[in-house]
Amino acid sequence: MRKDATVVSSLFIAAALILPAVNSWTAEGQPSRKAPPDAVMEAQMPRDVPATRPEQQRGSHDQSDVFHATKAEPSSTAFKNQPDEGKILGFDFYRDPLDAKKPMMTFQEVYQKDAGEKPKVMETQRRLLESRYDLRPRLAPDVKMSRGKPIAVGPTARLAKGTTWESLAAMNPADMRSKNLFPYPPLPHPKQVNGGQVFPQIQIDMFPRLQRFDVDFDLPDAFLPEFPPAIFLQNRPELGDVSRGEVVSINNYYRLFKDLLTPVQLDGLRMLVTPFPQEEFNPTDDRKSPQPSLGVACLDCHVNGHTTAQFHLSPDIRPQERRFRLDTVSLRGLFNQQVHSSKRSLRSVEDFSEFEQRTAYFNGDEIHAAKKGMNIISRVQVSHMAQMQNMFDVPPAPKLDPAGFLYPAQATQSEMAGQQVFFGKGRCGVCHPAPFYLDHMMHDLQLDRFTREPGDGPIKTFTLRGIKESPPYMHDGRCLTLEDTVKFFDLVLGLRLTQQEQNDLVAFLRVL
Repeated sequence: MRKDATVVSSLFIAAALILPAVNSWTAEGQPSRKAPPDAVMEAQMPRDVPATRPEQQRGSHDQSDVFHATKAEPSSTAFKNQPDEGKILGFDFYRDPLDAKKPMMTFQEVYQKDAGEKPKVMETQRRLLESRYDLRPRLAPDVKMSRGKPIAVGPTARLAKGTTWESLAAMNPADMRSKNLFPYPPLPHPKQVNGGQVFPQIQIDMFPRLQRFDVDFDLPDAFLPEFPPAIFLQNRPELGDVSRGEVVSINNYYRLFKDLLTPVQLDGLRMLVTPFPQEEFNPTDDRKSPQPSLGVACLDCHVNGHTTAQFHLSPDIRPQERRFRLDTVSLRGLFNQQVHSSKRSLRSVEDFSEFEQRTAYFNGDEIHAAKKGMNIISRVQVSHMAQMQNMFDVPPAPKLDPAGFLYPAQATQSEMAGQQVFFGKGRCGVCHPAPFYLDHMMHDLQLDRFTREPGDGPIKTFTLRGIKESPPYMHDGRCLTLEDTVKFFDLVLGLRLTQQEQNDLVAFLRVL
């Protein structure tokens, strides 16, 4: 009897510990887990100390304006007879912030202007998104990502009044374009003129240094990948997810991986979690962070070797208004890819790692990079970074055989039917062949046939392995769910898939 009582007591204790962990990820009112200390923030922020010593006191000279450029005394009185009295009265690149509206514009003026515009900017983007999408998340009851986050179900696109999916599928591209009916036009950056990397709030809550004062993330959390994402290593597949529920950072990378990686790979990981100056996060007046910043790390964007749907602008296009929104892609399965970056068609992981510093980090602008802190990485360290990136594996797909096709005995009838659509009527397998569901090429969907915006030209095909864990979809995130993506291609490729065929195709995509 005493033993039974002890067992019951133990079960109550276990239940008390387990129940908080199994609550829905959408549950409100739950106490948030305290964010771990951020070594990067600690390193760049000095401590406030009492001003008790004489040398700490700020006198009238310290607070005067004699340090301003406009107060500098000329080196010669003869300048009064020269043009502009020898002064540079126009823009001076090293001194004036990027896109300053006048010479000598200060950071405080930029901050006040951008911060003041932010509510209107985000309200405008909210209205745009709500006019295009139903943003109320509908969650799949039985399909989850690797760490348990349910995936959102679509389609979410709002159709024009009087329009149905069937009527759209029967319409030719020219009519769809002239009537502005295509439901998946390009998704814009909330503030195109500034552009740059924008992080979701779930990530900023843990790493406040990634907060911008001019713009916020715009998509609801339900349509984003997990945070933190799972990590799978192709050198240790038997371990499954090795993240242990943590976001890998400069704080914990050694503790988490010292027994899983080689010294070379571990050094590459160190580089991937080390922050370097970036266009919007740097020490200069060009930054969009309230405080000067050491920058961002590769794995700030590619969190845990994956993504949390951070976005920026394609660095490969000019002028500014012609550039398109670009989602951060996953590094999972990078070892099996022969083309890297959406537009640049880089042919090695090493080149990708090195040129990210000169393109994505600084919008493809080495002139700004020199001002803000371009980092020239040695090819030895580049090779270490590449070796580490090549360790990130895609999630397990237990229903797929070694050739990448479904085991008939393990798949559902819908999944088997979806596989047939994928490699048949749907023509998906043309660009996404098994086993990795990637053709290592760039393709032009010629979307200017359907929208009033210019097309994007050839863009790299991305692998569909583990695709359910990488929403939103397309290079700019315009398709919030897999259902939206199937609808998109049904229209773009003129497939005329039935609704059942589309449902089956989604079922197949979910098990890849």
